[in-house]
Amino acid sequence: MPSVPGWSAHCSPGDMSPMSATIQLCSPASASVGLYGLAVHIESPLGHQHYVVGGFVLLCNPWIKEDSVYMDLDLQEYVQSDYGLVYMGTHLNVSSRPWAFGQYEPQVLEACLSMLQVSPQHLRDEQVDYLRRSDPVYLSRVVCAMVNCNDDRGVLQGKWDGRYLAGVAPTEWSGSADILTRWAQSNFRPVRYGQCWVFACVLCTVMRVLGVPSRVVTVFNAAHDTDGNLVIEEAYSTRGEKCERRSIDSIWNFHVWVECWMGRPDLGSGFEGWQVVDPTPQERSAGEFVCGPAPVSAVRRAAVGIPYDTAFVFAAVDADVVRLILHGDLVLGRFVDRAAVGRLVCTKRPGADLPEDLTHQYKAAWGPARSSSATRDPGDMNGTSPTSTRAPSREGQGGPQCISARGSRTVLLGVSLALEKVPALGESIRLCVTVSNRSGRRRLLRGHLNAQLKQFNSDACAPFWHLHRELPLQAGEVVVLHDSISSSDYESLLSCTDIVNVTVVVKDTSTKERVLATEEFSLTSPHISVQVQGGDRVQVKTKHAVHVSFTNPLTKPLSKAVLTLEGFGLFQDKLYTRAILLQPHQSLKQDLSIMAACPGTKLLVATVSHGNSHAVIAREFHRVLVT
Repeated sequence: MPSVPGWSAHCSPGDMSPMSATIQLCSPASASVGLYGLAVHIESPLGHQHYVVGGFVLLCNPWIKEDSVYMDLDLQEYVQSDYGLVYMGTHLNVSSRPWAFGQYEPQVLEACLSMLQVSPQHLRDEQVDYLRRSDPVYLSRVVCAMVNCNDDRGVLQGKWDGRYLAGVAPTEWSGSADILTRWAQSNFRPVRYGQCWVFACVLCTVMRVLGVPSRVVTVFNAAHDTDGNLVIEEAYSTRGEKCERRSIDSIWNFHVWVECWMGRPDLGSGFEGWQVVDPTPQERSAGEFVCGPAPVSAVRRAAVGIPYDTAFVFAAVDADVVRLILHGDLVLGRFVDRAAVGRLVCTKRPGADLPEDLTHQYKAAWGPARSSSATRDPGDMNGTSPTSTRAPSREGQGGPQCISARGSRTVLLGVSLALEKVPALGESIRLCVTVSNRSGRRRLLRGHLNAQLKQFNSDACAPFWHLHRELPLQAGEVVVLHDSISSSDYESLLSCTDIVNVTVVVKDTSTKERVLATEEFSLTSPHISVQVQGGDRVQVKTKHAVHVSFTNPLTKPLSKAVLTLEGFGLFQDKLYTRAILLQPHQSLKQDLSIMAACPGTKLLVATVSHGNSHAVIAREFHRVLVT
């Protein structure tokens, strides 16, 4: 490493013997992160002597005020904790899964330092790279790009098509240490496969290892705005079927990224604190697949010209959704929903296994002062300064606005759709549809209601259920309709990671006016019972009995049902219990013993799959505290 001003050393007699000495090194807060060599040069009347003592690793220090990552709260949670929760599902049914960050596991520190050494920035100019490592903004961009392998020797390869035979399915990972050590031990070949929460958790691990306070954050209904117009378009048929996307813009039911805490002297006051850093490869920033650090405060203020990539992050939490009703290429209805995107933003609460709502930190109420101007920089993905402005139309909040194909606003016919409650897998889906005739005349309406399955980041499949009806409404009448989708209509199709999309389209048979409402939700997975002898606090190097059981809650048998158990730090190999046909209300059971070799938080993961495709219908993460 090159020398940096501000270093000091103090030598004093050693305590062990007269021939020993104690040397204290003091590094400046601006020193670069990395591995340093330590040598001692002694000059005496007898001559000069030079000793290579070894090396030491210098990290960011969030405990001292002079460091740009200084934080005066929750360092136990955001730096030292090697355990966290990732939130998934939908905003109507938030589920969590634990993640072992593993920053203290063997070889993890070495793997994190290797990321810096094999980065394109280091290979291009190692001297400049070493000097810039004192800046957490620079560090976060280097590490963010290195977590994915799209344009470098990065850690993870992404895959979203459901075919993972050449690697590990993203849903199978539960910790960062295995991923990072596999990558380092393979001579830096990418580990297969990751999706957004895997990318984010690995990034969070690396940043905590480097001493930067970090946390994993989930955005529910996150927009991917590729063209930068802050509008995401969705298309539906006249019967309410959600169609394939007409552009590469999309909305993911959830998306996971990382917030890192740091100062932003490059931006001036008001932009320090939490910064969004997103390692999932989506768009290029300055030529690389990296996103951030984007100040959360800038996102909330719609200061989208602020580097880096604030416009992209702003769109992810606050873009408009335009829903079209199409007949072929003909647009029959257009509906603008200003509240659909960024419905919930959350992270793990410090010191508790509960979500903390961060939505207010990203989204302010749109009022006249804010809607009058919002900076929009077309070059922001490259981190350039603002060059143009965009005034987003925020005329109202709440539900969608109905606009006809000609562009004139229509308020004479309304429809809304809601769940009576979030159902569990095996229960009926109960829907409530409210139709309003706001005109002064009688109307004859035709309604189409259908349900489709989809993955959190993909288009919907063909409908698995539909309902059609005619509905006469008197002037000013409001009708509330209750419909139910039986579990037998969906349970043979659904896995615990699937999303249900339900859409209703109502048409006036006389005027041809149409209105639309839609909702997406996940079903609550069936419970897997995990009982540990003596409770969830166990002693190190002591055997404890565990009983695991799953009861089929469905109305149909499960063919080729498999109960799989994994014990991270509790037992070595996976355990399997199989049933050729698991009848309704019949149980799969497994008794085993666990023994932890070292203290800490350990995970026992139980999974139930079925069928030739091994579709997962239940997964339970059980935390065991070893003392």
